Amino acid sequence: MKKLLGRLAGTLLALALTSGLAAAQSKITVAVGGGACLCYLPTVLAKQLGEYEKAGLAVELVDLKGGSDALKAVLGGSADVVSGYFDHCVNLAAKKQELQSFVVYDRYPGLVLVVSPSHNAEIKSIKDLAGKKVGVSAPGSSTDFFLKFLLKKNGLDPTSAAVIGVGLGATAVAAMEQGQIDAAVMLDPSVTVLQGSHKDLIILADTRTQKDTIALFGGEYPGGALYSTTAWVASHEKDVQALTTAIVNTLSWIHTHSPEEIMAKMPEEIVGKNKELYLAALKNTIPMYSETGKMDPKGADAVLAVFSESSPEVAKANIDVSKTWTNKFVDQVKKTTGMNAK
Repeated sequence: MKKLLGRLAGTLLALALTSGLAAAQSKITVAVGGGACLCYLPTVLAKQLGEYEKAGLAVELVDLKGGSDALKAVLGGSADVVSGYFDHCVNLAAKKQELQSFVVYDRYPGLVLVVSPSHNAEIKSIKDLAGKKVGVSAPGSSTDFFLKFLLKKNGLDPTSAAVIGVGLGATAVAAMEQGQIDAAVMLDPSVTVLQGSHKDLIILADTRTQKDTIALFGGEYPGGALYSTTAWVASHEKDVQALTTAIVNTLSWIHTHSPEEIMAKMPEEIVGKNKELYLAALKNTIPMYSETGKMDPKGADAVLAVFSESSPEVAKANIDVSKTWTNKFVDQVKKTTGMNAK
């Protein structure tokens, strides 16, 4: 009888501890601008590795087709945090909407402007895109911003191409292969998938490497980051710190494991059937991931400069770009764990 009571007491204690732990976990909803895209891999991998749970968070990832949709989810109150491109923080500052990035996981954007295989004959340069249909993840997303920047940079009206939302994954590849669009701004693994079946694929602009990014933008240009409204960040510092710790730990894990080990942790539906192509794309992408999670102030300035060039609204807004990001939470990870957040 004593043994039975002892076991019962032990079970009740375990239940109490478990429910207490669950109660201690903060529930956070993160809207992702296209979970299958390798640019957002750290956000998904953090969940696969259990890093959010270790940091005391119960994180729900909501997969949306583009960064603009993820942003709408946060501004509309259906999500807490965006996993998307930092440039939205700068763009919306011109509209007096205050957003703040708190951990950066992409050192550069990885955006690629590609010609549809069936349109190779008539499109040889960015100038040939005037009057053409160009795919982006979603209108108003970073892919759309990138296209408008390139058009302006090449002497064209930023609105001279018709923008078509095609998503980032299989839908974008299908639209390109079926000739529904003339070109598209894409991200890996979709670019590598297309290259696998179309060796003559024409790439008009590429930001997957440091060299190409600096050549195009004049400096490093931060891509994916976690951000939210400045008000939410200020009122949820504990949760923001936990999210930052989870992402920084995940970035450290990425840079200390092989591409094969990383792929093995990712959900099967994201990797897809062709593991060889996914692995090839992942190998191309790993140098893009930040080693520290920190924002490079020069990179943030480069984002403002690009938007000022292609958006009169941003140019006139007199934006203090330093308010659109903070490194204090990443710095705190270094203090508490001794990690080398350079």
